[in-house]
Amino acid sequence: MMFPISPFTMRGAFLVAGLLASTAPAAAENPQQGKRLALTYCAGCHSIDKVSPSPLKIAPPFRTLHEHYPVEQLQEALAEGIITGHPTMPQFSFDGDQVGDFIAFLKTLE
Repeated sequence: MMFPISPFTMRGAFLVAGLLASTAPAAAENPQQGKRLALTYCAGCHSIDKVSPSPLKIAPPFRTLHEHYPVEQLQEALAEGIITGHPTMPQFSFDGDQVGDFIAFLKTLE
């Protein structure tokens, strides 16, 4: 025996399916990819390891960022575009996956 399905029930089913899909976990963060981003975009000025001084004296080494504030606070700035952190810093922005990877890399330096 088949029961008729109303359009409202179908809309509700699609709404629930959409909500479930939007709450699916994001791809895992990849600190190695974050390090590659740091090497590509940042290593000319910032130290990206646990011991070296930064090539540009006014650019803080990444290993000390967590001493000043939680590195997670950089997420919005990285996504929207860091305009200036130091006078010679170029403007750039990362996409969502890159932000997660970059933050994951920074956490490995803590």
